[in-house]
Parts: sequence; C-alpha cells; structure tokens
Amino acid sequence: MMTGQQMLGTKLVYSLEMSTTKATTKESAAQSAAGSKQFSAGIILFAGWLVPGLGHLMQGKWIRAVLLFVSITCMFALGLAMHGKIYAANTGEVLDMLGFVGDLGNGALYISSSVFDWGQNIVQVVTADYGTKFIVVAGLLNFVSAVDAHSLRLGRKR
Repeated sequence: MMTGQQMLGTKLVYSLEMSTTKATTKESAAQSAAGSKQFSAGIILFAGWLVPGLGHLMQGKWIRAVLLFVSITCMFALGLAMHGKIYAANTGEVLDMLGFVGDLGNGALYISSSVFDWGQNIVQVVTADYGTKFIVVAGLLNFVSAVDAHSLRLGRKR
C-alpha cells in the first residue's frame, strides 16, 4: 500500500514538473515574440490597468491593444455622455462600493474623471443609469484586459 502512494506521489510530482516545463517553454516563446525590450509581468499588469491596452502594446500585440483601447475608452466616454455617475471611494452602501471597484478598473480614465469632476453631477436624466453601467463595465473590461496581458507575459496564453 505504501508503494502505491509513493507511485501516486511520484506521478503527481512528475505531472507538476511537466506543466512547469511547458509554462517555461511558453514563456520563452512569448519573450522571443515580444521583441528585444522585456518588461516584468507586474509592470505589464500595472500598465494594462493604467491605460487600456497598454499591456498588450508593450508585448507587441498592437491590434489587440488598439481594439481594447478604443472599446474601453468609448464605453467610458459614452457612459459620461449619458450623464453616468462615477462612484466615490468613501460610500457606506455595499453596491456603491462594488460600483467604485468597477470604476477604479478604468485606471487613468478614473483618475482623470476625479481630477476634472466628470460624472459627479446629480442624476437628472433617464439615461444616466445606463451611463453609470457603461462606466462600470468599461472598468471591469479593463481589469480583464490587464489580467489577459499579464497571462500573455507569463506564457499562459498566446
């Protein structure tokens, strides 16, 4: 019985070593495809969050970067055009805190909206609720985009 457990443990270790080897191979392929300038995965994650699509652009995926930048920025701008609300950081309501996390995902767009007081007005039009949702979804999409760029850098994805 002890031998079976040891063999099971050996197989488990072997399979973990295989997946690590595959990940290392994918990472080196991603590094060679990205060009001569290499950035750490953390820098790419932060850059992808700060500016939509920048993490992909830093890895040479410029078509994906442009598509992400245009779609996220347009969603954010459309949300503001519909008089959407930008959530504040210090609210006590749970749903407002979740909205804040979604808004925070917009990175530099959220920072600029705080500086220039965009989306801080009182909701007075019917479309404002849709605009608020557009802004939150743009931030959540930017989070997904930044994590995708991070996964590309680590070689988990192509």
